[in-house]
Amino acid sequence: MLTFLPTSPFPILSRAAKSTLAAATVALCLSSCATTAPGFGEKGYVEEGKASYYGRKFQGRKMANGERYRRNKLTAAHKKLPFGTQVEVTNLQNNKSVRVEITDRGPFVRGRIVDLSEAAARRVNMINSGVAPVRLEVVKPSKVK
Repeated sequence: MLTFLPTSPFPILSRAAKSTLAAATVALCLSSCATTAPGFGEKGYVEEGKASYYGRKFQGRKMANGERYRRNKLTAAHKKLPFGTQVEVTNLQNNKSVRVEITDRGPFVRGRIVDLSEAAARRVNMINSGVAPVRLEVVKPSKVK
């Protein structure tokens, strides 16, 4: 007696259906292996946009976290990142970077993603231009959520 052994686990599917099923299986396997981008505020989270900096007139004024602004400290303002988050800001025009702590809210100008303290702006060489294209990357998330 002869027994029929199908050559495919899906013998009743058309060739096109088998091809589609194979492609879907490969895509599913690849998507499960892919890494996802870090979430907002997590280590590795990245934003690109423009940076500006606080002028001297803000020296001593209260920031949103309750502390006084000190132009010689490496601090920054961001609209939403939690206070205490440490970020690396890189000036995309000259590739100079500075590590700052988020201590305030702002900037409130369209297209700008961060306001740097005067000391931080000096480190990335943007004092003369006032505004520069930057890449911001979270290097240490805030302990406060």
